[in-house]
Amino acid sequence: MKALIQRVHGASVSVDGGCVGRIEHGVLAYIGLGPEDDLQTAKRMIDKILGYRIFENDDDPAKYGKLDKNVQQVAGGLLLISQFTLMAKTDKGRRPDFGGAMPPEAARVLFAQLVDYANSQHPQVATGQFGADMQVMSINDGPLNFILDVR
Repeated sequence: MKALIQRVHGASVSVDGGCVGRIEHGVLAYIGLGPEDDLQTAKRMIDKILGYRIFENDDDPAKYGKLDKNVQQVAGGLLLISQFTLMAKTDKGRRPDFGGAMPPEAARVLFAQLVDYANSQHPQVATGQFGADMQVMSINDGPLNFILDVR
């Protein structure tokens, strides 16, 4: 499982012209699921995302400007987007190979479990629509982007 996380001032996702998920200040996370991933992997990823310190600590002058707080500590939102293309193999040729992604039906189930777990751990969780053609808009803060892997 991989995640591309972005610290954002705000983000939203729309399907067929209608907004299906929106957060203000927080983390936008694109989630790629591989065939070997399971619920335990999903829980580890959510725990890592929620605990990852990518927000400045403006409360403590000694730590001013340091990345010292996580999304929970700043009461930020979490927008989760399923993104199978993160699992693409890109080392050969000029076209991505998506054989490293979990099959769609299994991924749908696991992504739903990941979202349920995220909701049990954090009060502000939004999502896109699995398998849909989504339009994601975000205001990247920094910009700060990180690729997380919990394999």
